[in-house]
Amino acid sequence: MATKQASEAGERSAAPPEEARGRVLPPPAGDIRSTRPYLLSRGPLRSAARRLGSVGSLVTLDLLGVALGLFGALALRELYRGNTPVLWGVLWDAEAEFLPFLALVTFLVFWRSRLYAPREFRTGFGRIVSSLVVVALLTLAFGLGTGHDFGTFAIFPTALVLSASLIGLLRVSYDSATGSLLRLAGVRRRAILLGDAEHVSHLHRTLGSGRGGIDYDFVGAVSSAAGPIGLPLLGDLRALPSILAEHDVHELIVTDTGLSEQELLEVVEEAHRRAVGVRVAPKTTELLIQRGEYVPGQGVPLYELRPPVFAGADWAVKRTFDLVMSVFVVVLGLPVWLALAAAVKLTSRGPVFFQDRRIGLNEREFGMIKFRTMYSDAAERQGELEDANEADGPLFKMRRDPRVTPVGVLLRRLSLDEIPNVLNVLRGEMSLVGPRPLPLRDFAQLEPWHRKRYFVLPGMTGLWQISGRSSLSFDDLVRLDFYYLDNWSVWLDITILAKTIPAVLARRGAY
Repeated sequence: MATKQASEAGERSAAPPEEARGRVLPPPAGDIRSTRPYLLSRGPLRSAARRLGSVGSLVTLDLLGVALGLFGALALRELYRGNTPVLWGVLWDAEAEFLPFLALVTFLVFWRSRLYAPREFRTGFGRIVSSLVVVALLTLAFGLGTGHDFGTFAIFPTALVLSASLIGLLRVSYDSATGSLLRLAGVRRRAILLGDAEHVSHLHRTLGSGRGGIDYDFVGAVSSAAGPIGLPLLGDLRALPSILAEHDVHELIVTDTGLSEQELLEVVEEAHRRAVGVRVAPKTTELLIQRGEYVPGQGVPLYELRPPVFAGADWAVKRTFDLVMSVFVVVLGLPVWLALAAAVKLTSRGPVFFQDRRIGLNEREFGMIKFRTMYSDAAERQGELEDANEADGPLFKMRRDPRVTPVGVLLRRLSLDEIPNVLNVLRGEMSLVGPRPLPLRDFAQLEPWHRKRYFVLPGMTGLWQISGRSSLSFDDLVRLDFYYLDNWSVWLDITILAKTIPAVLARRGAY
């Protein structure tokens, strides 16, 4: 979670927007809120130009994707009707009738969906799909209202699929190219971590090397508690004004555990005074309050914390999505299933499938179906390996578990062993996306606050898989579950599913 900046002016040096965050920023002179008017300063003008260039590039790519998608749908319609050869010029004339309207609607809907927000705040592929659905519905309504003859309404889903695919591909290419340019140019986000030693050290390990395609350059830590941090200790909280004055910093990242409300307010005030952006790592209680609903009529503001369950329309939409996609995976993936089953059976004794006892909805036990990746005596050998556990908290993980078969190593590395989980989805025991179900051994070690994650069906994949996987601590993983439960939408599920494949191929934290 990140706190909002005090003003637009507070962002011009603290976190230079988009792809062109500068490597060297001049130290601010006094309180940024009392300097020259924002629009008259050179820094904001440069930032505005960079931001305009970024938005312009994205708009161009999106409109190109929409135009090509519509043109492709028109061409497929002609081929389906048997009109060969296709008159490409006639198709372009037909598309040109709607292209200006389509371009305007696409831009407005995408802007409303924050698809042109700064790099780190842009929504993902799921939001692209949902936005294109809105564009298609608006275009259909406009066409019907003006009496336009579409020939066939099948052109809408066809154009939607083609446009979504093309825009997704173009945006991924854009992010990859600009990210590489940023690294080649040496653009880095300079940051200081603040908090007690234990939490600062943990935050340093889990933040990763960068955010939004821009690498971190951790200047040091501000902490009053003794302990190993892994960063240069710049001083304690009292020295923060002089530290910010001496160092060229873009962000101050705070783990506010141990800070009083007054101290946190003073930290934010001092950082904004120096044009430094402030980010706050959330506590679990702060994630819980996101579902809070204000209860009026009280002398003290009260918020009702609603349980994170899927009910009514939400449940129906999520369950329908799970069933449709699971059937799709089973039918189209049958050749892959057969090949993997043969590899498991021919390389070690035992059954092809393995039912791993897990804890699911309402803390009920069920058998999670997987391709077998271990030797048949794996369960009996668990006790002798407990001392070699490399995971934090209740989880048991080993990078080189001797119980795993050679084929099992490959299946686990690519998460292919979990494909049969779709059978659990069809049986109503799991969902495609959700909190990962834990084995009985791990569940027995949970703390009470962890168990909120069992209010919903467990998932085949989730934020765990795309946010570091086994390299995160268990408490961090549970917090990701809380975030997912509190912010669910079918488009978030689509985004997570789309990001799971590159996360698996990159082998981030998988073992």
